[in-house]
Amino acid sequence: MKKAVFLVLLVSFTLVSQAQEYTLADASKMTIAGSSTVHDWEVAANTLKATLVYDGTAPKQINLEVAIEDIKSERGAAMDKKMHEALKKEEHPKVTFKLTEVKNTSTLVGSLNIAGTEKTVEVPVTIEKVSEGLKISGQKKLTLQDYGMEPPTAMFGQIIVGDEVTVNFDLIFSKQ
Repeated sequence: MKKAVFLVLLVSFTLVSQAQEYTLADASKMTIAGSSTVHDWEVAANTLKATLVYDGTAPKQINLEVAIEDIKSERGAAMDKKMHEALKKEEHPKVTFKLTEVKNTSTLVGSLNIAGTEKTVEVPVTIEKVSEGLKISGQKKLTLQDYGMEPPTAMFGQIIVGDEVTVNFDLIFSKQ
């Protein structure tokens, strides 16, 4: 009996020790692109935090946070303010994604929380080994109203942001 328990513990320890923990590298990038009645636009998410557990074949755990305060545009403070208000920054200062499942090796399923609304999403990705560790790249189209967000307006309603945006990301994870 003691040998069986020892064997189970040894196998469990071996399986757990094979999983590698990673943190998000500074070289990671995320942008959000959309349109309006006047022009297309793009903003950068400048503060990303994430951890990943990888077993050598697929991610087992991903926790990602994006600080809304540091999502910035090249168009200046007025656009940033409207975007932060739409994202409900004061009540919900972060966008989060938590992995719940890996479908094949090219689709991540997880819980995405934006502006206080949480939804399960499927995100098509490319996962590749790089010199730093792992790179997960992809894009996901989102509809603002699905997350309880009103598309921002400007110029007394003359400029209206489109309801659909595309999140593009290149996340580079380094071993801890």
